[in-house]
Amino acid sequence: MKIIEILDRATEPLISFEIIPPYRGKSATHVYNIIDELIKFSPPFIDVTSHAAAPIYLEQGDGSFKRKSTRKRPGTIGLCAAIKYRYSVETVPHILCGGFNRQETEDALIELSYLGIDNVLAITGDTKSDSRMGIVAKPVNNFSVDLVNQISAMNEGKYQDEVLDSAKSDFCIGVGAYPEKHPQSPSIEQDIRYLKAKIDAGADYIVTQMFFNNSDYFNFVELCRLNDINVPIIPGIKLITKLNQLISLPKHFSVNIPDDLVREMESVESDKHKGAIGIEFTIRQCEELIQAGVPALHFYVMQDVKSIKQIVSTLKKY
Repeated sequence: MKIIEILDRATEPLISFEIIPPYRGKSATHVYNIIDELIKFSPPFIDVTSHAAAPIYLEQGDGSFKRKSTRKRPGTIGLCAAIKYRYSVETVPHILCGGFNRQETEDALIELSYLGIDNVLAITGDTKSDSRMGIVAKPVNNFSVDLVNQISAMNEGKYQDEVLDSAKSDFCIGVGAYPEKHPQSPSIEQDIRYLKAKIDAGADYIVTQMFFNNSDYFNFVELCRLNDINVPIIPGIKLITKLNQLISLPKHFSVNIPDDLVREMESVESDKHKGAIGIEFTIRQCEELIQAGVPALHFYVMQDVKSIKQIVSTLKKY
């Protein structure tokens, strides 16, 4: 079932999760163990991230270095299929611009269609990947709007090479957005213009980057509606339980963290108390979003499944 259909049929805000594939050479058992815990909450869909190839340098016997590109976390398509049919839950693979040319993207989408996976999240990905540095000679999607256009074209039966009597795909397309402005954008207004272009190109729903001030999300939604962006906008939720996250998250994701949360976490010594403060903050954040009638809460899950379970168990009482 398509995400847009799931959201349309829902009578209350839904709860979904996002996980990452294991490192190359690692078993998927750890991922299944995480889902075994989360599936108890009946998530209507689970996102699986994708990771582009990144350059590494291997030292040779003569002291020189050889450049090689490798994907540290392959397996998104296979993992999506395994989760979908193992747990009977819809999966949403992330499709990237960076690190993949248009032919590779088409091949991946064909595989997903064969597997009965109807939903994708189209995002730009790492701008430092090989395709952004001119290493890949074949045509690429430079921006997520180009990727949305390619998926929409396939939904109309249009492929990279003309195919006689081609079959139409039927993907529901999600896209990302930044309530606090994309770190490379000069203004939130430009962000909205680009987002509107993705919706006009065929995107069906939006999932936001993490945020910690709900006012940023509410203001962003209002700005979207004023600019005729009327698709569902799902807030992305990230749990903070460690002091170093107060530095790493703003650094890597350009988000602002409320000072009352910063002060409170800095005021206690034990990691246990810091974690409890973060959990309570996230519960309050989610409660306010639920009361505002958001379509869903989308949790970015890393390793701290126990804390996520505590939060969701509390929210399920509402």
